[in-house]
Amino acid sequence: MSPGKDGNRRRKTGSKRSPAIKITLAVFLVLFLAAAGGAVTYRVMTKDLPGIDALKDYRPSIASRVLDENDMLIDEFFLEDRKMINIADVPKIVQYAFVAAEDSRFYKHRGVDLLSIFRALFKNVEAGKIVQGGSTITQQVAKLMYLTPERKYVRKLKEAILSYRIDKYLTKDEILHLYLNQIYLGHGTYGIESASIGYFGKSARDLTLPEAALLAGLPKAPTTYSPFLNFNRAKQRQIYVLTRMQEEGFISKDQMTQAAAAPLSLRPMKPKDKVAAYFVEHVRRYVQEKYGADVLYKEGLTIYTTLNLSAQTAARDALMRGLSEMEARNKYAKDLVQGALYCMD
Repeated sequence: MSPGKDGNRRRKTGSKRSPAIKITLAVFLVLFLAAAGGAVTYRVMTKDLPGIDALKDYRPSIASRVLDENDMLIDEFFLEDRKMINIADVPKIVQYAFVAAEDSRFYKHRGVDLLSIFRALFKNVEAGKIVQGGSTITQQVAKLMYLTPERKYVRKLKEAILSYRIDKYLTKDEILHLYLNQIYLGHGTYGIESASIGYFGKSARDLTLPEAALLAGLPKAPTTYSPFLNFNRAKQRQIYVLTRMQEEGFISKDQMTQAAAAPLSLRPMKPKDKVAAYFVEHVRRYVQEKYGADVLYKEGLTIYTTLNLSAQTAARDALMRGLSEMEARNKYAKDLVQGALYCMD
């Protein structure tokens, strides 16, 4: 074999290898640039994100309570009507109701549920509009506690990163504790305890399955599904939650059927009766001047006073009757006459 032919073969082989090497280098370059771009994006997205170390000691804004001399509630001061309750005191059936309604894979995913996101995306594309969201309970906690409104895709990325960190740092019970104490449930109530008292006049500790399912249906649209504003819609939503609980294995079919048929004893909605408005205002000013507005409206103070609520109510009612009788007797316009009562023991 002549040297010339052998050299030609090597040149041909080299020319065949050349495109493969170029393609390989191009692939590696693209992967490197993608990784670098991802790293830069991650740094930009996370540089302003808050740390989550304080979550275990997190205390949201809590209402301060004013009590009379017998520890009867006179009034409350708050920015958000919230009463804290430990997750250990919330019945499992209540916890499962919210999980079934809001995030059925809560105990399985790591803060972000890709399966739910793709399922929601498919349903939204199929419907031609947004009909379902893919946010987990952990993402809702991240959004409620940390994130401010901004361009949606940026917030969603930050939300996902935060959710992963929260899930890594906290137990599922701790995450659910934050969620159930933070979520808005309509008519000025924040958290499961305040909502339970507002809707049913009882602590969340005492909620029944039908009541839990109704409350668990509220986070999606508290006004739309309010039993006070539209009972039929609220009932349909309650049945949906019960159905999801049964599908997820939290309750049996018999429990679902019985709960759906059970009557609901809602607490009547009425304006709060201000029995001692001037006295309470004096207390508010005193505490605010002494401790500051943040402490008064956010720290959940219990303020003990010397007022006797029963005596105050009786005195107020007696005065109002006397004024009404005077107006009727003298044919005065209603609410024309004003009066005051001074009482000493």
